[in-house]
Amino acid sequence: QGQLVESGGGLVQAGDSLRLSCAASGRTSSRYIMGWFRQAPGKEREFVAAINRSGGRTVYADSVKDRFTISRNNAKNTVYLQMNSLKPEDTAVYYCAADSSIIIHLDQTAYDYWGQGTQVTVSS
Repeated sequence: QGQLVESGGGLVQAGDSLRLSCAASGRTSSRYIMGWFRQAPGKEREFVAAINRSGGRTVYADSVKDRFTISRNNAKNTVYLQMNSLKPEDTAVYYCAADSSIIIHLDQTAYDYWGQGTQVTVSS
């Protein structure tokens, strides 16, 4: 059975950058739309970014637009989230998810598979 494994989280200062990775094992990630979501303490999980199967189309939440970049390397079965100009309000557990449908969804209920999450903490 396949799984998604996130990595790259950590503790950084405001203004710093981080790159998260999501490696898909046991399944071919190119068959899926991939998304990143996050959940801050006491808040519901929210959409961050998504990328279509080929990597030619991306969608971002307004809160991260122009700061975060989602990309994928289908040969490596890996999806990335480059996060620049990090803010304390970006602090959350970040999850990657895979959606077997053919259009990008912002609704987390559309996603079929989830990773375990990686913690990102941004200090002020």
